[in-house]
Amino acid sequence: MAEETFKAKATLKDGLTVEAESRGHKITIDEPEELGGTDEGMNPVELALCSLGGCLSICASMFAESCDVELNDFSVDLEGDLDLRGFKGADDVDPGFQDVRFTLNIDSDSPEENIAELVEVIEERCPVSDTLKRNITVNGDYEVK
Repeated sequence: MAEETFKAKATLKDGLTVEAESRGHKITIDEPEELGGTDEGMNPVELALCSLGGCLSICASMFAESCDVELNDFSVDLEGDLDLRGFKGADDVDPGFQDVRFTLNIDSDSPEENIAELVEVIEERCPVSDTLKRNITVNGDYEVK
């Protein structure tokens, strides 16, 4: 399979509320009240964590059989540290996550070595994890209408 381009659109609705859409699926993005929003949805950095957790979970499901692992249950707990001073314009602080941590919660009766292999495959092949770990090119442009 060749390289594929994924697309999404985010539209500012009111205040800090954003409607994001991809392939006909929509979500509401907002900030909590203490950050000036109306708390109608997760904020962008929470969505980034959820995106990582979702991708790790999908990888677990997709690759479990090839690692001879039967999953009874699987979830991911995630945390990310962000210094809001960077978001607010402090020159000496990056605005993004400084650190992201996750724990894979695996319920399985499969042998430990098979589970360890699955974890290795998940961590090697998760596209969102890979994107967060690497320096990638992000190009922005704008149009005035």
